[in-house]
Amino acid sequence: MKKIKTIISSVSVGLLLGTASLCAVAAGGPVGITGDIMSVDVTHNGQAMQIMRNQDNSNTVIDAFAKTSRPCPVFCIQPMTFAPGIETLGELEIIDHIVRMQNGENILVVDSRTPDWVKRGTIPGAVNVPFTKLTTSKGATTEIIMQVMMDQFGVKLVGDADEFTVDEAIVAGNVNEVFDYSDAKTLALFCNGMWCGQSPASMATLLKFGYPAEKIKWFRGGMQTWEILGFNTVKP
Repeated sequence: MKKIKTIISSVSVGLLLGTASLCAVAAGGPVGITGDIMSVDVTHNGQAMQIMRNQDNSNTVIDAFAKTSRPCPVFCIQPMTFAPGIETLGELEIIDHIVRMQNGENILVVDSRTPDWVKRGTIPGAVNVPFTKLTTSKGATTEIIMQVMMDQFGVKLVGDADEFTVDEAIVAGNVNEVFDYSDAKTLALFCNGMWCGQSPASMATLLKFGYPAEKIKWFRGGMQTWEILGFNTVKP
């Protein structure tokens, strides 16, 4: 697979098979990411660490992600494709995006959840940009949304456009006249899982503000599939 090859060529792969430390923690056989990859080296908040799966073959998912039947609405199953042009990612692809981001590519892997959820653990290397900062129904103003896009996503304003100009451009359907997305980061967003509406809310706003769909990626499975597969997490 192309994505897997990218991961292999981009990082130092830790082959832990057969080591004493692995045997000490494993209840059975080793648990790799793929047949060839045991771990991936990343940094999180400046600290070196590895992305890897729990080596205990009897490990089970934590209670926070064990629920099968959250009430819908609000927690309804999200579609596989959020919007035309937005690519849906799996676990290997989100790891690939983390690696490429840390190797200097213009990518940002975004945990869209609120800080109370992030405190329970997030994907190593991800940056928290709560969906509340990009969602008007949660109190985000045009000015706040613009600030996030410029400070964290690499978006530039055209000329002396302000929030009033942007609001007018959104209504008129010509946001390309107020935003310059040529150097904007490719965003890979996720939240709690296929029932979570937080990253979709952020993506809806980004599209409304003219963010190019091809620069938006969606890890639909989010933290639920990450936890179910036994991947490690990191807390703030």
